[in-house]
Amino acid sequence: MSPVADADKYDASQFQSSHVGKTTSGSFTVSDYNKSLALYPEYLPTWNPNQKFPSYTFQEYHDRGLLADPQLSNLFPPGGDYNIRRISPKLGSEITGIQLSQLDSAAKNDLAKFVAERGVVVFKNQDFNNGGPQKAVEFCKYFGSLYKHPTSGSPEGFPELHVCFLGADQDALDNVFKDRTNSVSWHSDCSYALNGLQLTLFSCLQLADSGGDTLFANSVEAYERLSPAMKERLEGLHVLHSSLEQANNNKQAGGITRRAPEANIHPLVRINPVTEKKHLYLNKEFGRRIVELKEDESDYLLSFLFDHIEKSSDLQIRVRWEENTVVLWNNSTTIHSPCVDFDEPIIRHAYRISVMGERPVGDLKYLNDVNYLQEKYTELGI
Repeated sequence: MSPVADADKYDASQFQSSHVGKTTSGSFTVSDYNKSLALYPEYLPTWNPNQKFPSYTFQEYHDRGLLADPQLSNLFPPGGDYNIRRISPKLGSEITGIQLSQLDSAAKNDLAKFVAERGVVVFKNQDFNNGGPQKAVEFCKYFGSLYKHPTSGSPEGFPELHVCFLGADQDALDNVFKDRTNSVSWHSDCSYALNGLQLTLFSCLQLADSGGDTLFANSVEAYERLSPAMKERLEGLHVLHSSLEQANNNKQAGGITRRAPEANIHPLVRINPVTEKKHLYLNKEFGRRIVELKEDESDYLLSFLFDHIEKSSDLQIRVRWEENTVVLWNNSTTIHSPCVDFDEPIIRHAYRISVMGERPVGDLKYLNDVNYLQEKYTELGI
């Protein structure tokens, strides 16, 4: 069985022992001390023990990027006062001079296509956070249904926001390395979901002067670098993804679970419907085993693929967070990791909103097919 997330591993989006505050409605939240230091109190995380969500079922999804202008002229009009800089040749772009809050529907379609093509897009000097959680939710809803995380903290009334909060106390910081020598934890958010999370928006509200970058890896390029023989071997293989371990870890920390844990089967080689490019779809956090292989065989192959992605610095980028920076990424064609390299007990406060995309497929002829892989679910008793 593939390695799983450590029960003691620190996760800033999950419940922590320092969250001893209460809201007027009785939900758990950060301590009064951290609340007093927060610059954006309306975005603080809360956990309501009585809040429950039904299990997700299959949803059709039609990517807005398919409606985009091929030249992206709605997002990048000729002669416009903006700048585009590639972070690396094949992954990541940095944009200045464009306000996300001012985009119309046509420009948002172009944005969806651009994120699909570049993987990670960094927007500098945004006024996005000033609109509050409601505006952020309204912006992201244009692209599709928004995912409600089963265990993470969210502002009251806005379960679509997945809030990351590291308090200004030394214990919270020391806990990051209590049982580990590094904070690197490569993953694709909630890959256990039946409809994979697609377009993702992440914004930092409050952060230290330096440190806390996010690492991204390009799973399209990771696939392209494999030999023809290896690509052929991976075709037709599927990975079991599970949230059971995450739910158990959260429960041990004293947190709540709003939705029953789930497990789903996804193709190891997935295809993006906008770019029509194939890419690897696996990660150590939630990928458990290749269902067609014996345990030893699965462990051996997954170990190679994990190392291939995680250790290839030449298919990775590093995004540095600054005030009023908003990043959008494609959660299927990239994997990412936090980087806790700061040592001062200063608040780090951020949020994520994720659009539920298509059910992952290995061939576009199965796109939005409700019966896709049904025989494998029956075989495994899922």
